[in-house]
Amino acid sequence: MRITNIELAGGVEDGQALPRAFAKISRKQGDEYITVELLTPGGDHTHHVGADDRDDQWSMAQILQHALDGYEGANSEINDYMRIIEQLAD
Repeated sequence: MRITNIELAGGVEDGQALPRAFAKISRKQGDEYITVELLTPGGDHTHHVGADDRDDQWSMAQILQHALDGYEGANSEINDYMRIIEQLAD
């Protein structure tokens, strides 16, 4: 079995109907990078993360945590997103 795509929705703010942000994390077989599409009210962003670069993956985990949770989290919270990214990493 191989995971190729993961979709995430951020938290919902009080009085809002939709999550604050969405993310789609994917990797095609043979690609050297993981693609992260981040959809936020401020605009959509596409990131390419090295599939074998743990520092790059950690940086992306920080970005995801902040965008989806709405605040700068502790390492343990960022690590939750890192584990998700690792599902698609080398």
